[in-house]
Amino acid sequence: METLEDVKSLAGGEFLVKDSTNEMVFTNEDFTEEHLMIKSMAAEFVDKEVVPHVLTIEKDKTFSIVLDLMNKAGELGLIGTAVPEEYGGMGQDVITGTIIAEEIGRTGSFAATVICHVGIGTLPILYFGTEEQKTKYLPNLASGKWLASYCLTEPGSGSDALGAKTTATLSADGTKWILNGQKMWITNAGFADVFTVFAKIDGKEFTGFIVEKGTKGLTLGAEEDKLGIRGSSTRQVFFENCEIPVENMLGERGKGHKIAFNILNIGRYKLGNAALGGAREAFNQAVKYANERNQFSVSIGTFGAIKHKVGEMAIRLFALEAAANRVASDIGKLEHVLSAQGKSFSECLLGAAEEYSIECSISKVFGSEVLDFVVDETVQIHGGMGFSEEMGAARAYRDARINRIFEGTNEINRLLMVDMLLKRGMSGKIDIMNSAMAVSKELMGIPDFGAGNEGAFGEEETALKNAKKSILLVAGAGVQKLMQKLKDEQEILMNVADMLIDVYAMESLLIRVRKIYENKGEEASGLYIDILKVFFNDAIARLNFNGKEALQSFAEGDELRMMLMGLKRFTKYAPVNTKNARRRIAESILEAGHYNL
Repeated sequence: METLEDVKSLAGGEFLVKDSTNEMVFTNEDFTEEHLMIKSMAAEFVDKEVVPHVLTIEKDKTFSIVLDLMNKAGELGLIGTAVPEEYGGMGQDVITGTIIAEEIGRTGSFAATVICHVGIGTLPILYFGTEEQKTKYLPNLASGKWLASYCLTEPGSGSDALGAKTTATLSADGTKWILNGQKMWITNAGFADVFTVFAKIDGKEFTGFIVEKGTKGLTLGAEEDKLGIRGSSTRQVFFENCEIPVENMLGERGKGHKIAFNILNIGRYKLGNAALGGAREAFNQAVKYANERNQFSVSIGTFGAIKHKVGEMAIRLFALEAAANRVASDIGKLEHVLSAQGKSFSECLLGAAEEYSIECSISKVFGSEVLDFVVDETVQIHGGMGFSEEMGAARAYRDARINRIFEGTNEINRLLMVDMLLKRGMSGKIDIMNSAMAVSKELMGIPDFGAGNEGAFGEEETALKNAKKSILLVAGAGVQKLMQKLKDEQEILMNVADMLIDVYAMESLLIRVRKIYENKGEEASGLYIDILKVFFNDAIARLNFNGKEALQSFAEGDELRMMLMGLKRFTKYAPVNTKNARRRIAESILEAGHYNL
């Protein structure tokens, strides 16, 4: 029976306690020829069909442009990649889906429409629908003839999805479900043909249902006046004695949480790639403006302050590429393993996404925050013009903000990733306890790990190994000191989550640069090594800061001093001339006129 070891992959969360090899981690450089062809097709669609209309889309209250573009995307197969061919889709792999998400992610409002439709709109039916439901709905959803929406959030239940008040009652003759309630912040609601709705049967059993447009008792509120993604539809959805056929229950009765939470995992890793696309688009706008804008008779791109911004944006973009594609590939590999073990179609991807739920949250948080950083710096590089709606920077800035709220807020995702890691450690699924004990022995002067690594990246490999120890030190001490109370200390959990994100990004980046170095040689890898060293330099500093914040929250006296000394030992890295490194990166990109890494 095929296992994760056979496909050279670690289990979810194991990156903290085990080393990953080059063979284990997929990077952009591993895209197949087919992947690159699809990327090119998606990019051409975005450049020719969507980008010319992005500002008009914001002002089109009829959504006619968006609907036309959805039809075109459907004709090209861009919104049916996850749907099997027997239901009218393309049946493509996970990486293909994230490649398309990245390109579509460049389009702001249109991206919100597409990602909602192909993700939380379509996937519940694909993975939890009956054969009759799949046959009825999926072909039209895959083609873009019908559009989908997802109704989970209510005025009184956001992150607490199970606190929903919408009810479903079986009719006296047993042929219909009668829905009553209210949903809010529903993307695509204004033009959706199919709604996935969550309600509690008799106010108790949280369950999914399929509701079609035009159903009596289904009404919509006015379009929301939003900060960003103004060209997407967002409305409240009301159900007043809304009658649907009994066969429109989705999944098992009382098991709606399985649909809601599993679909969100898939949405999270895809959002990381979509954020990457949005960040790349904004970055290219910033580079273009930096080259064209003159002050004091020279291009502002020649100024050190601007080079710093361009260099740092590029570093974070490159690291995000490495992390986001690593998550998607691991999910795809496990999906293949589960399929070989005889699992059903739905069990494969859902099981894979659940296994890597920690990494899905990392991709979502890291991606959305890199995007926010990039769009903010893009506005700053544009100066006064960045504050004007005349330029694309203002729209990108507004559109980006929702991503830290979509698919569970970044705060919720930080708590989830640490909670899942600790649960897997306590259950023995991940060997965190022995690893944390080894770190404790090392702090007490009993060596448990070998000497530093050697070779071209020995310094970084050693720094990464020690960075992982810093997390084990902080999390292990927190568990030992606070026990069950740790779950209520959200500030400490946030610190640990930020450390996890940095370590995952560090390892993903290291492996990507190491593979480039081995393929291209030292001379051709100079800029990538610059990226690696600057990111490591800054990430190590953040690890020290977050570790110190956490330790000082629950320890004191000699115990605290000893742990702080250990943290300092685990967060060391040789000094780097980050100014010159960022300048070299920026100068290469400014000369090319776009992101060229």
